[in-house]
Amino acid sequence: MNVTTSKLRRLPAEWEEQDGVLLAWPHSESDWKPLLAEIERVSAAIIAVISRFERVLLIVPDEDAAKGELTAAQADLAKITFVVLPTNDTWARDFGPITVYDDGAPAMLDFGFNGWGLKFPAALDNRINRLLAEKGLFTAGVATRPLILEGGSIESDGNGTLLVTATCLLSSNRNPHLDRNQLESTLTKELGAEHILWLQHGYLAGDDTDAHIDTLVRLCPDDTILYVACDNPADEHFQELSLMQRELEALRTRNGSPFRLLPLPMPAPTFDSEGERLPATYANFLIINGAVLVPTYNDPCDSTALALICAAFPGREIIGIDCRPVLEQHGSLHCLTMQLPKGTLP
Repeated sequence: MNVTTSKLRRLPAEWEEQDGVLLAWPHSESDWKPLLAEIERVSAAIIAVISRFERVLLIVPDEDAAKGELTAAQADLAKITFVVLPTNDTWARDFGPITVYDDGAPAMLDFGFNGWGLKFPAALDNRINRLLAEKGLFTAGVATRPLILEGGSIESDGNGTLLVTATCLLSSNRNPHLDRNQLESTLTKELGAEHILWLQHGYLAGDDTDAHIDTLVRLCPDDTILYVACDNPADEHFQELSLMQRELEALRTRNGSPFRLLPLPMPAPTFDSEGERLPATYANFLIINGAVLVPTYNDPCDSTALALICAAFPGREIIGIDCRPVLEQHGSLHCLTMQLPKGTLP
C-alpha cells in the first residue's frame, strides 16, 4: 500500500520501513524463572532473525549472559545495541514507545503502562521509554502522554484507520475517566486516527490483555485483514470468534469498500501445568523489513497459517519461530517486540 503524504499526525503501519525492533531479555527475577532456559532460546532465535534484516535495541539485566545465547543462535551482534536496565518483564509491545509521524518527522510517545489494567507489577517497565531517551538512544526525546495505552491494543493501516477492541480500550482499570467518544477524540489527537473501527467481540482463553487486537485481528496491506477463526462448534471460542467474523465482514474501509478477509486457523488447544488453556494464536506475528516472523506451535495448522500470512505479505520472507515456551506466560511473538519506525534510531 502506498502511504500518502500528510501534514497531519500519522501512526505508521507496521509494514512500513523500520530502523529496528525493541526487545527486553528475560531474567530470573521475572515470571520466566521456571523456564528461563527455554525462553532465552526463543528470545535469541527471534533476535537472530531480526538482526538479519535490521537493528535490535535490547534491554538486558546482564549483557554478557545475553550475548552467550545470542552468539549460539548466530545473531549479528554488530546490529544489537545492549542497554542495561531493570525490567519487570519482557512484553516490549505494551510498554515500548508508540511512534507517530508529524509532517514526516518521527515523534515517540510514552503512554502509561499499568500491567494490563492493574493485573501485574509494571513500575519498572513503565519507566523504560524515558530512560532509553535519557541515554540518547532515540533521535529525539520521548513525550509522556496522560493515557493508558498498550501497543498490542491498536492496529494501524498507516492512512488513518485504527482497529481496536472495546473490551480492552474501555476496560475500567485503564482509562475509567474516558467514555468511548472521549477516547476516540484522544486517539484522533494523539495518533492521527481518522477512521476508528471497534470490535465488540473476540476472545482467547488464557489471555491477560482483555482481548488485545494483535492476538485476534491484524491489518495488512491493500485493505486485507488476517483474523483468528474457529470452525469447531464444540470449542469455547466458537461463538465469540463467529460473532467477531460477522463484525469484520461488516467493516468498511475509508472509501466504503469491504476488507479482504483471510481467516487464520486455531492450533490445537494447549494447556499449562494447572490445566489452564493458553492463548495460542497465529495473529501475533511481527512484520519487519523484508520479512514476517510468525509464531508456530508444532501444530498441523502451522503450515496453513504460514501460507495465509505469505498471501497477505507477498514479497516478504515468512519465517516461523517455535513460540511454545512464550505461551507459558500467556503471550506470543508480537507481544515480545516493538518496532521502531524509520527515523527513530540515531
